[in-house]
Amino acid sequence: MGIPTDITLYTAATPNGIKASILLEELGLEYKVHAIDMTANEQKEDWFLEINPNGRIPALTDKWTDGSEIRIFESGAILQYLVDRYDKDHKVSYPKDSKETWEVNSWLHFQMGGLGPMQGQANHFNRYAPEKIQYGINRYTNETRRLYSVLNNQLAKSTSGYLVGDRVTIADIASWGWVASHAWAGVSLDEFPALDKWLHTLLERPGFEKGRHVPKPHTAFDLAKLSPEEMDKKAEETRNWVQSGMQADAKK
Repeated sequence: MGIPTDITLYTAATPNGIKASILLEELGLEYKVHAIDMTANEQKEDWFLEINPNGRIPALTDKWTDGSEIRIFESGAILQYLVDRYDKDHKVSYPKDSKETWEVNSWLHFQMGGLGPMQGQANHFNRYAPEKIQYGINRYTNETRRLYSVLNNQLAKSTSGYLVGDRVTIADIASWGWVASHAWAGVSLDEFPALDKWLHTLLERPGFEKGRHVPKPHTAFDLAKLSPEEMDKKAEETRNWVQSGMQADAKK
């Protein structure tokens, strides 16, 4: 049994989606899960837009101290909310007046503003674009590689094996799901040994192992075993949905 809460997590099996569930498991919190069916555009329904006006996952609701409901959206904000409110013993965080807190915040923004968007675009041009545009593939794949090198250099200097200080933090949690999906983005970890070690070492933690399978089994490591041709075939299942979603958004 975990620590009781009133949290409901609205999520899907994506690199952003599993951040919140990994942290919830690391903190030992009880929570409800509402799996969002993105293929049916559930994230665009009015009830969900009341929680996240941007129509994206993950999102989270909780009961505030006065009994009212609070909504949190954007995965980085969810991570910050959970540690600020529920990690009073600093299992995966540092005291607010410490310099490590600001280092963690820097790496969180590095992922939110850099790694996630760049790797997301690498995914798009490698897997979901209706035609192969080599410039786009090269641009975003190379930028993802560059950002991986930044992570790798930081981890190579770390004596703990974590991005900041002596413990796992939301800096690690934020980037882990993206790095786990490196093969789907067309990036190998062969040139990033410290990053590869970090990826698999964190996988040994029960919180990561359980949290990555919310709301359904995590398949990134299975996809990495496929050939490029098999990956392209697998992407066909999602490509049409991505394109139709783009067309619908362009009309708004």
